[in-house]
Amino acid sequence: MKFLLAIIGFGILFVLCWPLAVLLLVLLPIVWLIALPFRIFFILVEAILTLLRAILFLPARMLGWKRV
Repeated sequence: MKFLLAIIGFGILFVLCWPLAVLLLVLLPIVWLIALPFRIFFILVEAILTLLRAILFLPARMLGWKRV
């Protein structure tokens, strides 16, 4: 659904102002490449925090504690 909305939005932008749409096509991959390391970093941070949470709650789970 997001992809369809993006295509429709790009089509409207292309009809209204095609130079801006072409600039968007050129700049979007560059912005994505710049943002990629940050996305990878936040995925790593989330994985580390999930691991720490699992280690922290391991004794409680072994004693029979269940999430409500």
